[in-house]
Amino acid sequence: MKPLDSYWDDYNVVSVALWPLSRLFRLLAWMRRQAYQTGLFQQHRLPVPVIIVGNLSVGGTGKTPLVIWLAAHLKTLGYNPGIIARGYGAQIGNIPRQVDASSSAEEVGDEPLLIARRTGCPMFVAPNRVAAARALLKNSDCNVIISDDGMQHYALGRNIEIAVVDGSRRFGNGFCLPAGPLREPPSRLASVALVIVNGKTEADEHRMQITAGKAVNLSNPEIVCDLGQFSGQQVHAVAGIGNPQRFFQLLRERGLQVEAEAFPDHHPFAKTDITPDDELPVFMTEKDAVKCRNFAQPRHWYLPIDINVDDAFTNRLTELLRGFKRG
Repeated sequence: MKPLDSYWDDYNVVSVALWPLSRLFRLLAWMRRQAYQTGLFQQHRLPVPVIIVGNLSVGGTGKTPLVIWLAAHLKTLGYNPGIIARGYGAQIGNIPRQVDASSSAEEVGDEPLLIARRTGCPMFVAPNRVAAARALLKNSDCNVIISDDGMQHYALGRNIEIAVVDGSRRFGNGFCLPAGPLREPPSRLASVALVIVNGKTEADEHRMQITAGKAVNLSNPEIVCDLGQFSGQQVHAVAGIGNPQRFFQLLRERGLQVEAEAFPDHHPFAKTDITPDDELPVFMTEKDAVKCRNFAQPRHWYLPIDINVDDAFTNRLTELLRGFKRG
């Protein structure tokens, strides 16, 4: 049986049959947002600015590399950023948990661990983002909070919303769950401060471009080499991310002959998942690599990802940040 998300790209028998449920989901999402906006449900405002990096659709759009870029950019502006996240893929419980470079993905989630290691920023994870933000403020001197995801977590007040869109998949068939990939309708983008697209843009959208760094050996990170050294070679590639095909395509564009295997997002990798019965190199994303370090072999490599954003996005973000207190 095909997974449900395989029907989300277009109109088909399954998506049309689920359309009534999609309309109900959309109505409930609107009512919930209205309840927070009108004060029926309490929205918690914090004493520092809050920047939400989120999206409308289920699955990967490129939020994590944007959060990493944003943290670095805020530092250049003189801020001390802190970061919060849900911690998908980890059994966190209700108590906020601090994330640092020595944490494990099982404890805090793969994306938070990657973000903490790349940014060096104080970070907390919890299902309740308000609780995570308060723990962050209590235990650090941060003066601006970045929320990795959480655009629909309306209990957390926000000063700036940045919506990230996948330029290739965009909004699929345009339906909300379960008939399509959307948590809220595309009209929601009219209320956010910035829309940035990972790929081809449309009017009033900013662009971010994924840039792949050099390949890093997972068993010995001091070994780094240009990806072009593997050009023409047969390799394995594994990915447990929201859009694994983008990673596989990146490798193919660099000339690698890829035998690809996709896993569900946040997949808890085991040694058997990354050790096929041959001696070929195995490539993975940095997000997946944080879960595989303990059983890595010399043939395992990961590819750090960074982004470039257009100047207009940087300028507009800096303009929005003006006037926020840094103390």
